[in-house]
Amino acid sequence: MPPPAPAAPPEATRLSEITPRQWKSGLAAWFGWMFDGMELHLYTLVAGPLVLLLMDNTTDVASVNERKAYIQAAFLLGWALGGSFFGRLGDRLGRSRTLALTVLTYALCTGLCAFAQTWWQLMIFRFVAALGIGGEWAVGASLLAETWPKAWRPWLAAVLQSGVNLGILVAAGLIWLLLPWLRQVFEAGGHPGWVHDGAMWARTVLPKLSAYHLVFLIGVLPAFLVFWIRKKVPEPESWAQADTAAREKPGVRELFRGRLARTTWLTLVACALSLSAWWLFTFWHPQHLRKILADGRTPASEIDGRVTAAFFTMIAVSIVGNYFAGWLAQRLGNRRAIVLMFFGLFGGMVGAYAVPRGFGELAWFWVPLVGFFSGVFGLFTMYLPPLFPTLLRTTGSGFCYNIGRAAAAVAQVVFGVVAPLKDADGFRVALLWSGALALAAAVWSWWLPEDARDEG
Repeated sequence: MPPPAPAAPPEATRLSEITPRQWKSGLAAWFGWMFDGMELHLYTLVAGPLVLLLMDNTTDVASVNERKAYIQAAFLLGWALGGSFFGRLGDRLGRSRTLALTVLTYALCTGLCAFAQTWWQLMIFRFVAALGIGGEWAVGASLLAETWPKAWRPWLAAVLQSGVNLGILVAAGLIWLLLPWLRQVFEAGGHPGWVHDGAMWARTVLPKLSAYHLVFLIGVLPAFLVFWIRKKVPEPESWAQADTAAREKPGVRELFRGRLARTTWLTLVACALSLSAWWLFTFWHPQHLRKILADGRTPASEIDGRVTAAFFTMIAVSIVGNYFAGWLAQRLGNRRAIVLMFFGLFGGMVGAYAVPRGFGELAWFWVPLVGFFSGVFGLFTMYLPPLFPTLLRTTGSGFCYNIGRAAAAVAQVVFGVVAPLKDADGFRVALLWSGALALAAAVWSWWLPEDARDEG
């Protein structure tokens, strides 16, 4: 008779009890997510003027909006496929190895966006970068869920999601600081010396190169994180033990068999509905704000700064929402917290767009309120991975969460092609209807599994 397995050591209850191994995995996941956030919204913040430039400053507004929607849809589709592909790789190769691959993919391909000369080139680069971003979500979440104390998961979810928000704030701040200077570089006589001369020489090779292109070079920075991850971050013991003990690795089809199938379908639909609502809002509300400002005869030189400031405010408030969601989950459980936060998201979107509102009302109250309830998405970080067996953990969580991006991609195309986006009120009505998806997500989520339960 084999000797009994040694008892697992008690889980830490204080930060001072966290081991160096846990700190390393936590930092790797957090920094990966922070850079995720930065990469996510570089395009969102410059989409309008950049796509217009790539389309030779056409006056066909509907055509520009369609191309913006296609690019964002390709990004979301890449995110969905990347979550599934790298999620599967994470279960096969290990969390640390795959995390390094995802970061390298999105860093290098975001940098390539700086060289796009047509809208479809930009779309391809954003698609490939999104493969890495989607994969990083699944792998980073599982890495943290397998190495840190289970009781801390609601707060870990808030901390991890705040890393994304901080990355978005970094992107917004860098654009706000750098864009005026970069514009001067490309203006005739705007910036003296070799900097302007170098920019003009670059335009002989890339004729449409602009200040809006160069912001994507910020996205190369995460590539340096890869070297640290590969050297310092070990694989989780639970994955290593399961990988060694398994005679046969479970396949993707196992997600749709037995009692696991119900969990897969419930979480998949909840993610598809909610992420479609959120990404429609996130991508199109800055375009709505730009149109309001332009219709109000705001000088073009001020629009970028004001829209960026509004976006910055929304994301800053969303960090508070992350911790509120964590607090709610501690007291009510994940399922009830998710339902209530989705109802809040729906309420914020209805309040913002049920009637026409000015820039000030939207930017400084209603849009940040929607951002506050977006803290719900942080809960999925620690809620989803433990619902799946260890050797299907990144596959299952990556597939179910990121397949929502594919649904959101379809929604983006429909929004961009069908919705009446020629005026500010057209944006408002379309954004209002997108809030219905948040309501559907709230109702559907009532049937989610009660809580994460660490499948073996």
